[in-house]
Amino acid sequence: MRVLVVRHHEEDSAGFVGDAFVARGATLAVHLHPDEGPLPDAGPFDHVVVLGASWSVNDPEEWIPAEVAWLAALDRPVLGICFGAQLLAVAFGGAVERAPVKEIGWVTVEPVPGAQPAVDPGPWLQFHGDRCLVPATATVLAANEVCVQAFTVGPHLAVQFHPEVDAAQLGAWIEHGGRSEVEEVGKDPEALLAETAANEPAARRRAQELVDAYLARVAAHSR
Repeated sequence: MRVLVVRHHEEDSAGFVGDAFVARGATLAVHLHPDEGPLPDAGPFDHVVVLGASWSVNDPEEWIPAEVAWLAALDRPVLGICFGAQLLAVAFGGAVERAPVKEIGWVTVEPVPGAQPAVDPGPWLQFHGDRCLVPATATVLAANEVCVQAFTVGPHLAVQFHPEVDAAQLGAWIEHGGRSEVEEVGKDPEALLAETAANEPAARRRAQELVDAYLARVAAHSR
């Protein structure tokens, strides 16, 4: 199993999600978009993971529509995380808008009863100010009072939260411009880091379960 990870910042990694794929026999290849040039041909890969970004899908960056078009034309299943979920929403006919509040911190979500794959209520780490208006063909798996938190469209699974992040990665975000965002919502960055470190064992388990749910979704869709 080969997995292409698309990231948008040097400090980002697939973290717990990447570890879960590797534990299930995958090898990972990572592409930093747009800094490393156009997105690669996904032909050699079985799965694509698209990570978050500090941009909005609606920002006037030339590479964002290119990534949306790449996803829309892709014939490989995708696990989209945060910005990756928003790209998937737009690629399949949905939209993205500003959320009524920024969600930053550990937040529980409400799974939709009976929806498959089932999504653990968490808590999950959130770090976003936009939200998805999902495509008509999507199935919502989980939500809360702020936004849709997980959905499927075709074989793809999209999540608004960050199952991949540990304290080290959150610390890198804080050092690369995130401190002011954390403080904007009335949180103490050091306290959030400590909470994230305490949550790591459970977060790692939930990430593994999410990857298993994604792989089961892909297998069911291919039948």
